[in-house]
Amino acid sequence: MKLKRRHKEAAEVSTESLNDIMFFLLLFFLIISTLANPSVLKLTLPSSKPGVQMQKQQITIEVDANHQYVINKTPIPFTDLEGAIKHEVEKLAGEATVVLKFDNTLSIQDLADVMQIGYALGVKMVLATKPPNK
Repeated sequence: MKLKRRHKEAAEVSTESLNDIMFFLLLFFLIISTLANPSVLKLTLPSSKPGVQMQKQQITIEVDANHQYVINKTPIPFTDLEGAIKHEVEKLAGEATVVLKFDNTLSIQDLADVMQIGYALGVKMVLATKPPNK
């Protein structure tokens, strides 16, 4: 009499390491998504070392603690700021760099408002800094 075994071997897929792989993929995509932020305004900060000068023609926008805006020593109300910047850039044939000089008591929102105008006009803006006190 011939006895048959009832144990049949079935094909199995080991999924023990799949959890680790999925965890690392999730972590990777979370890190990458925090680094990519397309709505950031790019601002080139100049060095605070004395003697560094701009090579291109520049337009200076100064804002004091009383929110008075001055473009190249001409007072301008904030409502006319966009038109005044556009006019100054057109006078310099679009090759100008706007230097922002803000009072240190103003909020970041005041700076962002002016930068948003420059971003809409496609103008390169830099923030002027003071040299450090020694």
